[in-house]
Amino acid sequence: MARELVIMECTECKRRNYTTTKEKRNTPERLEKKKYCPFERKHTVHKETR
Repeated sequence: MARELVIMECTECKRRNYTTTKEKRNTPERLEKKKYCPFERKHTVHKETR
């Protein structure tokens, strides 16, 4: 199965900083990861956008 490309958006500054892949069959819900935001200059929660 092919993995799907998803875009991660910062919850604080609302900028789309990262892309990653996921297997939709295993994780149908939206991803949430704590990643570094270069605009905020700190680690923030990033959520998957649709």
